Amino acid sequence: MADWSTISSLATAGGTLILALATFSSVRSANRSARVAESALQLNLRPLLFPSHDTDRTERIMWVDKHWAEVRGGRGSVEIENGAIYLAMSLRNAGSGVAVLQAWHVVPKFAHAERGHPPIEEFRLQSRDLYVPAGDVGLWQGAIRDHDDPAYAPLVEAIEEPHIFNVALLYSDHEGGQRTISRFSLSPGEGSNWTCSVIRHWNLDRPDPRG
Repeated sequence: MADWSTISSLATAGGTLILALATFSSVRSANRSARVAESALQLNLRPLLFPSHDTDRTERIMWVDKHWAEVRGGRGSVEIENGAIYLAMSLRNAGSGVAVLQAWHVVPKFAHAERGHPPIEEFRLQSRDLYVPAGDVGLWQGAIRDHDDPAYAPLVEAIEEPHIFNVALLYSDHEGGQRTISRFSLSPGEGSNWTCSVIRHWNLDRPDPRG
């Protein structure tokens, strides 16, 4: 005679197992969909800075001490006035999200692409956030006024000789995520107008594409 109690228990166990497998598969699918959605959202917010085009508009810039400079498309402005060093670059955001410039680091000589980015703690905070809209032109500016600053004398030498030097910019999307460091070089040009170019980008919150 069939043991209906055992058969019922086995049927219940089998049904529970099938339900568990279906739930597991559903959860995996949902997690995968969530990751895809998150990746798409990040892509829509992701900024990526390059030098602007030669044909882009000229940017007029003022520092807190009322120093003014004009930066043409594809160029940087490099000046020493009243003992202060004023630096600026015209930038274009090739990404799909707003770039928020947060900090910068100057290397008074040319650094090859193989050299890693400076430690985050050595960056200088911007006195105010600078925004570069997606697909549009913006600017970066910085200044060194303290003659005892370790970068001051080498940078004065780089400007007066003159020779190429580097500026690394730390920026993020407008929510503070997807932090990126881009290393730019400034090459001597006519007067205070120096040629701007980008050397390398580093992801701080995402995998390195060169990894």
